[in-house]
Amino acid sequence: MTSLGIDFPVFEAGWVWLVGAGPGDPGLLTLHAVNAMQQADVVVYDALVDDRILNLLRPDTKQIYAGKRGGRPSAKQTDISLELVDLARQGLRVLRLKGGDPFVFGRGGEEGLTLVEHGIPFRVVPGITAGIAGAAYAGIPATHRDCNSAVTFVTGHGASGDVPDNIHWASLAEGSQVLVMYMAMKHIDRIANRLMEHGRPADEPVAVISRATTPHQQLLITTLKNAARDIANSQLEPPAICIVGKVVDLRDRLNWLSPQDDVAEVRHVALDQILDLIVPADTASDAS
Repeated sequence: MTSLGIDFPVFEAGWVWLVGAGPGDPGLLTLHAVNAMQQADVVVYDALVDDRILNLLRPDTKQIYAGKRGGRPSAKQTDISLELVDLARQGLRVLRLKGGDPFVFGRGGEEGLTLVEHGIPFRVVPGITAGIAGAAYAGIPATHRDCNSAVTFVTGHGASGDVPDNIHWASLAEGSQVLVMYMAMKHIDRIANRLMEHGRPADEPVAVISRATTPHQQLLITTLKNAARDIANSQLEPPAICIVGKVVDLRDRLNWLSPQDDVAEVRHVALDQILDLIVPADTASDAS
């Protein structure tokens, strides 16, 4: 039991924890994630994990980079999954740290299945996904009673590196008033055209949120018809979330983040006190 009156799980040797690091702002880490980070022996982390989050690890924690960015050389997913198995068999507490949520376009399911196949015990710690947090930091609600009764999460980047070929565009265009698209910026021209071909209005509002919840967050408001052109003329960098739907229009009234705010600033004040509350003293000493 911690000072917070909450029971946190002990990270046992030989286990792998698949942990969501959230969208970028360290303040959006869950208590379970911070607890795991304070106990891990080794962390295998993605490209989307903010450096300020890695700074919360213990100094003696080994860090292994396993990032994937589109178009750049990167480790194969099968190799990453097997590395988790190997590290666990060494008797280490293995933390797989992923941007967002490990089970939302994070390939956490693939890694979990590999662990199951090799008899490695594991735990999943959900994280706040960028599709929700990025929208909120841009002043855009994912759902709003007057706008939508459904929201659909879509990936614009399939296993081949292209637009996924198993998307049923008619159902997507007609069945959900709001679309939240991950990794779609590169292929937005084709995606927008397919949506318009299946009935989405050309003037439907689109928000593109780059590097959401970080100090480098950028926002572009456009339309389906003009999205590809406007993105090409912008200086937006991936990763980015694209939101399609009338909820985008609410930003003018719900934009709570002022330009003067330091998005995702780490609040160093009392951080040690927070960690002391989360991680019991005996657990912290065992991990070290």
